[in-house]
Amino acid sequence: MQERLELIATEAKNELIQDAATLEAYRIKYLGTKGIMKEVFEDFKQIPNEEKKSMGQLINSLKNTLETIYLEKKEELENTSTEQSDTIDYTKPGARVPRGGRHPIHIIKNEMIDIFARIGFTVAEGPEIEDDWHNFTALNTPEDHPARDMQDTFYIKENVMLRTHTSPVQIRVMETQTPPIRIITPGRVYRNETISARAHCTFHQVEGLYINENVSFADLKQTLLYFAKEMFGQNVDIRLRPSYFPFTEPSAELDISCFICDKKGCAVCKGSGWVEIGGCGMVDPAVLENCKIDTEKYTGFAFGMGIERITMLKYGINDLRIFYDNDIRFLKQFS
Repeated sequence: MQERLELIATEAKNELIQDAATLEAYRIKYLGTKGIMKEVFEDFKQIPNEEKKSMGQLINSLKNTLETIYLEKKEELENTSTEQSDTIDYTKPGARVPRGGRHPIHIIKNEMIDIFARIGFTVAEGPEIEDDWHNFTALNTPEDHPARDMQDTFYIKENVMLRTHTSPVQIRVMETQTPPIRIITPGRVYRNETISARAHCTFHQVEGLYINENVSFADLKQTLLYFAKEMFGQNVDIRLRPSYFPFTEPSAELDISCFICDKKGCAVCKGSGWVEIGGCGMVDPAVLENCKIDTEKYTGFAFGMGIERITMLKYGINDLRIFYDNDIRFLKQFS
């Protein structure tokens, strides 16, 4: 028994302990609940009573030796770890974190807001779930008006719908503010359309409204010309083609000269040299009356543009659906 104890002590002293894993293996082997010392104490029960005193002292001495080895190695490893951590150069730059970025639609939306802010327009926002009054009726579109067929609407329940444009925000502002009013209303809108490269069931608009005394169509044209040159370059020109919207009279479609081909004709402008980007017109007096604004004193203009349309032109994107695919390869180009 004595020779066995001496052999165990020798083996323990020669154990190679280099890290936390080998230290834990040592503890389990010698001091664990199923380790060597457990076996020694079990064998101790078979020793004759007259030898138990002397043998017990040897066993306790072995146990103390094994525990001392364990504690010394543990302290040695902890000190080594501390010394290594103290050698870290905290002045070195850390690991690079991948940089995110704004979505291209948000980039262009913010750019449009900045352009109009420079000429006095402030941002107004409103709910995306609207009632019939604000989305249609107050905008001179009564229930039997054929203009309602121009917009395929998502109805939540009777007279409650997802807004089909951001014009309801203009109505809410006109109902609560006294002119002069000069606002833009950026936001998401919804229409029940078939999703394709040129159309989607949800998209973004920026609409503008200016109400004051003696506002003219010339003011509208100059505002849109300023925007076009700031957004697409000083060589861009605009044209206004007669059109129809229930809430403006007269109404016009807004085209810009194709800055890609310099009006020579290309696939983007379909050979015409012009690209449509929105609609505009003088606010119909009926709309002003619905909002309790004196039509004898005030006039105004309104305009609206699709943010996706502007973004596609700016970045040369030919498929609207890519904005909603969340393809990291596409989005990383704008980080």
